[in-house]
Amino acid sequence: MKIVEIMGGIQLPITNEEADVLEKFDETSQLPRTALTEREVYLANQLVIKNVLYRRQYDGKIEYYRQKGN
Repeated sequence: MKIVEIMGGIQLPITNEEADVLEKFDETSQLPRTALTEREVYLANQLVIKNVLYRRQYDGKIEYYRQKGN
């Protein structure tokens, strides 16, 4: 288990697998869903539920990104 801090100073536990996926993102990058494996997409969606990552549909494609402060 790892602890991440989301906006507002809230600390949130995440699994080691989720932490590995989170390491793919820096504060300005965004990754398309096609750049992730099926398992990584599942973990990214779990991080979206926990408000650590954000998902958006842009131009017909799904992208994940991490906002500053996470």
